Amino acid sequence: MTTLIFLLLAVAGLLMVLRREAGAPPAIAVMAGFGILSWIFASGWLAFVLLAGAVVTAVCGMPGLRRSWLTPRIFAAFKKAAPKVSETEQVALDAGTVGWDGEIFTGQPDWHKLLSNRNTGLTDEEQAFVDNQAAKAASMCNAWDVAVERADLPPELWEFIKKEKFLGMIIPKEYGGLEFSAKAQSAVLQRLASNETLMVSVGVPNSLGPGELLVKYGTEEQKNHYLPRLADGRDIPCFGLTGPRAGSDATSLPDTGIVCKQKVDGKEVVGLRLNFEKRWITLAPIATVVGLAFRMFDPDGLLGEEKDLGITCALIPRNTKGMDIGRRHCPVGSPFMNGPIIGKDVFIPLDYIIGGPEMAGQGWRMLVECLSVGRCITLPSGAAGAAAAAVGTAGGFTRVRRQFNTPVADMEGVQEPLARIAGLSYITQASVNQTANMVDNGEKPAVPSAILKSQLTEMQRDVLTDAMDVHGGKTVTLGPRNYLGIGYAGAAVSITVEGANIMTRSLMIFGQGAIRCHPYVLDELAAKDKDDVNAFDKAFFGHAGLIFGNAARSLTQAFGVGRPDVPFDAVTRRHAQAVARFSAAFGLCSDAAMTSLGSQLKMRELISARLGDMLANLYMASMVLKQWHETQPVEGEKTLVQYTLDFLLYRTEVALDELLQNLPNRPLAWALRALTLPLGRRWQRPHDDATREVAQAITRDTALRAKLMEQAWTEPGEGEFQNPVARYNALLKDYDRAESLYRKVNKAHAKGQLPAEALHPEQKVEEALKAELISKEDAEFMRAYEAEVLDMLHVDDFPFDAFARQKDSVIEHNAA
Repeated sequence: MTTLIFLLLAVAGLLMVLRREAGAPPAIAVMAGFGILSWIFASGWLAFVLLAGAVVTAVCGMPGLRRSWLTPRIFAAFKKAAPKVSETEQVALDAGTVGWDGEIFTGQPDWHKLLSNRNTGLTDEEQAFVDNQAAKAASMCNAWDVAVERADLPPELWEFIKKEKFLGMIIPKEYGGLEFSAKAQSAVLQRLASNETLMVSVGVPNSLGPGELLVKYGTEEQKNHYLPRLADGRDIPCFGLTGPRAGSDATSLPDTGIVCKQKVDGKEVVGLRLNFEKRWITLAPIATVVGLAFRMFDPDGLLGEEKDLGITCALIPRNTKGMDIGRRHCPVGSPFMNGPIIGKDVFIPLDYIIGGPEMAGQGWRMLVECLSVGRCITLPSGAAGAAAAAVGTAGGFTRVRRQFNTPVADMEGVQEPLARIAGLSYITQASVNQTANMVDNGEKPAVPSAILKSQLTEMQRDVLTDAMDVHGGKTVTLGPRNYLGIGYAGAAVSITVEGANIMTRSLMIFGQGAIRCHPYVLDELAAKDKDDVNAFDKAFFGHAGLIFGNAARSLTQAFGVGRPDVPFDAVTRRHAQAVARFSAAFGLCSDAAMTSLGSQLKMRELISARLGDMLANLYMASMVLKQWHETQPVEGEKTLVQYTLDFLLYRTEVALDELLQNLPNRPLAWALRALTLPLGRRWQRPHDDATREVAQAITRDTALRAKLMEQAWTEPGEGEFQNPVARYNALLKDYDRAESLYRKVNKAHAKGQLPAEALHPEQKVEEALKAELISKEDAEFMRAYEAEVLDMLHVDDFPFDAFARQKDSVIEHNAA
């Protein structure tokens, strides 16, 4: 028994030291101390094991001892096994910054770092623009009118967008732009997301495109000429990157620019002869200036000895000879301006290169640096805005839609998707708002941008699917009244563009994060490249300490021991502690996967994807925690925040479990399971009670419903384009009065107090008035209320030949 006690005490002491990553001396002291005590009071074999461990730790853990014999051997093996980082991968790794994503890799995230940059919201100028110009723009279009009748935005809306400088949100004021913060850009796009075509048309010029590239890299001459014209819409930009043979793999551009000489206005000019074929280029059909990415070659050495200068970006006016632009693609569900651009022997002077000739070959670096910001704003903001609008429409519709004499919102089968809509909306808003705040504080979040782009657009698709389901026949029938179907059909566009989600999830999130965000891997690779054994020793054994530390933290915290102190209230404290626990498990499994698979990990995309899923869910959970910490909660929000965190942590644990089921090295997987999931999976999907409470909150006139829709377009529409969210909000304000009258007349009908043939609600109301069961005021109220409800339930119908483009091909099935 004494031996067992000493063994347990020694293990507990070592776990304490390892959890804190205190280094070799404390570990040596624990083993040596308990070894001596065991020798005196307990067992000789335990003493031998502990003292031997102390000696091995001293030899391996003390820099002065190990560097003479151990480190060189490990370094030699590492240089053979380490994956080679390509030039394009290195550029991507060097772009952007590491923030909270790096903290998750440590296994012991510092919450104070996350909370140090408080999201203070928008300036008065920015908020006024969101409330006025953005709301006005949203009110000027209707999905059916844009997608079917025009296949374009209305001309007055285009004029309004240009006049109010929507296309110049990122352009500095000195050049005539709005110079909005990232948070403001996101807020504008969330407001415009009620119409996908509108959001894309405004979002793309403010994301990856000539404007951002010019601001960051353009020459003064280029800035002075183009930026004012881009800001006020005199120039419409597009950017040609992808093509038939280079979609998500944008580094494999087959488009070329050959340095050559050509006479222009009688003078010989050194320039570029371009040949290119681009596809899927947003705004191309109406663009007046084309940003173009191509591979630049100098075969005759006109600029120097280097023949292959690499990817380069240039600006080309639309009317440049040899460039064919103007035809259109038809994006599924949302016909925003998108089309091909083809160039045959297009000659441009060298000063068309963005940044001038000295930026030749710097295009890939320029693009990935811009992507690290733009990708976490535009499409994620559209996803958050679409989800907020779905809260408004799905919540409103299911409350006023009655089946079996009850609102469908009270049916549990409907409440499940309603709660998901609310939960995913909360996650998307917190993630995009807090990440935009990081951008405003100087970060260029490359890995979080990949997380947000892929995860939030997938959530958008899930939200819209659930919204379609709860609407039933209302939204599967297209027409001007259908406020959901066209956006639902267009959700696949966001999934595919700016890096397809399949590729982003399986390659980019963990593939970049494992090197970029890991506390030691970059240092190890840098030491390899420099052949610096001392730098490698420091990085490698720091890495080893991290592995042991994460193993100890994973095990102890799984049993509830040593939970970290977190700066959150009682509502979310256990969730924050779980994020920290899974951070340790994620860090441990990341190192295990990289060590056991080595360079093969690039090809084991399912393993990489599950590690990426863990990182993504932990990141989004952290953003939810920060949002909750910084904002004033409203009634019902406590349940919603717990619902979302339960959901994200459940997904994290599922990803961990599936990773361990599929890790090729089975003994390693068993050991990892013992350390990370010793008690099995503990997190469950949100409880049914939470589901019911959240669903009830978003289907009534509540503070929580209003908070979830803060960034959505909720103002009444103008003219013929009425806002369905505003109409549902008005109905919900009167719902309690209407519901009490529904119950009264339905009860009277069931008792036979009203004629049996009075089946419609309107008939019941009139008969109840005749029977003096309700007052004239109540009857008048119900006539107006039920007329508005019926109008919201109606769908459109059309002439028989309305959908045939060739009218003479229509078959007259019932012709006399």
